[in-house]
Amino acid sequence: MERLKKLMVGLILLCLFISCSQKNNKSDGKLKVVTTTTMLTDLVKTIGGDKVVVTGLMGEGIDPHLYRASAGDVDKLSKADVIIYGGLHLEGKMAEIFEKLPELGKQVLNVGESLDKSKIHFIQENTPDPHVWFNTDLWETEAKAVTKKLSEMDVKNSGYYNQNYEKYKKELERLGEYITNRIKEIPKNSRVLVTAHDAFGYYGEKFGLEVKAIQGVSTDSETGTKNILELANFIVQRNIKAIFVESSVPKKSIEALQEAVKSKGSEVKIGGELYSDSLGDKEHNTDTYIKMVKANTDVIVDALK
Repeated sequence: MERLKKLMVGLILLCLFISCSQKNNKSDGKLKVVTTTTMLTDLVKTIGGDKVVVTGLMGEGIDPHLYRASAGDVDKLSKADVIIYGGLHLEGKMAEIFEKLPELGKQVLNVGESLDKSKIHFIQENTPDPHVWFNTDLWETEAKAVTKKLSEMDVKNSGYYNQNYEKYKKELERLGEYITNRIKEIPKNSRVLVTAHDAFGYYGEKFGLEVKAIQGVSTDSETGTKNILELANFIVQRNIKAIFVESSVPKKSIEALQEAVKSKGSEVKIGGELYSDSLGDKEHNTDTYIKMVKANTDVIVDALK
């Protein structure tokens, strides 16, 4: 399996080398940026505005933990002026490709490297929790890193990028205040967030929620019957009112947890759907980072208070 993975990475890098060797003219003078997750796509569009053309590799509802590069992605990467990705093992199946791109002369920004390492949660010694966007302070740090990179590559528009960053920074501060005030509506002993996979650790730490999950920080980890039974016992003991499904994770594990609680003579409702590794859409008013985090907060508070 490992040998096949290395072969695939080698083929992708070879294709990129050939593509990058070909002349790529900028027809509109704008920076061409390729991003991975929908959160990063929104962030770069917010900072870059009409001075950049942003192409996201992952669409709505796509799980970055399991995502693999396609032939179309190779073409997009080869044409980019800069590639921006989350790092911290978020794009686990593509990490080796991103790490090799600078050797092909590509400009690459790993926003995870902009963070103070002491602020990052490590599940194991070399396994970070990549869901840093759920801490608004850490997301602001990554926004600053994006601003710096765009400004370095497009000096004449650096003032524009920095102006957008300062505006966004204030919006993030207001978002943090909104979440804090809403969480206060939940009784203290009910401030427990139970989800399918462990994506909300930073959110819980920042805003005062105890977080429990069936799977680990990656959806690539296995769901064990033991995990479900232990969590069911916890829910019964703590009299938890609601548990939550996620838009980019199959519902079956949470439904199994609900059944396990029922088998113990208790009831727990599914409080709603949260967006963890992907933004939502315009129809649900969750198509930007700020809208998505607000929507998550409202679903959590309304189900638990």
